[in-house]
Amino acid sequence: MQAQYWAILPAAGSGSRFGSETPKQYLKLFNKTVMQHSVDRICQLPIEGCVLAISANDSTAQSLSFAQPDLLHWVTGGAERMDSVLAAMQYLQQYASAEDWVLVHDVARPCILANDLQHLLDELKEDAVGGLLAVPVRDTLKRGNAGQVVETVPRDHLWQCQTPQMFRFGLLLKALQQAKVQQQLVTDEAGAIEQLGLPVKLVSGSSTNIKITYPEDLGLAAAILKAQLEESSL
Repeated sequence: MQAQYWAILPAAGSGSRFGSETPKQYLKLFNKTVMQHSVDRICQLPIEGCVLAISANDSTAQSLSFAQPDLLHWVTGGAERMDSVLAAMQYLQQYASAEDWVLVHDVARPCILANDLQHLLDELKEDAVGGLLAVPVRDTLKRGNAGQVVETVPRDHLWQCQTPQMFRFGLLLKALQQAKVQQQLVTDEAGAIEQLGLPVKLVSGSSTNIKITYPEDLGLAAAILKAQLEESSL
């Protein structure tokens, strides 16, 4: 049987680094929230369903309008990203098979391109494990301590990880469950897969697929979205 595709967007975080009373996923970019942009772009893929993991006291997410509401499922997320993704994975166990694919995407990455999404699917469709979108590190990196440079870090072979991160459902579920039992706090799905000793494939993405983390990122995301819209209308 052909593997099916599922998506998960962890959206239970408060976005403390952003420094706003409003969680960053609910800030507006033109006529839509960051969350709506991200969800609608992921739902352009040939997925069976998209699970959004939101906080227990979230009264906003399910009141928003989405392009494909019939694809959406809702679960209560946790304190950490890993907890939210695991909650969504456990929910999907009733629908997904071990060989299905699951794509985990940051809700704060609203600029993901359809071409990059398709490239990810094409590059990984025959893979036994999975991989993620990433871009080579361009800038010189310095390791610091107490405001002083300690050393220059060679950027050769260094990649900046993005999302979606896409893995076989059964493997990712096992990896996250193991990390939970062993009390390992993994910051992304690839990290959990790495703990199993499995290879993770790097798939070249675009530098415009930024994550909104700090206030200045919102303006940059708006400029990227505007440029994408203008390019698509040419």
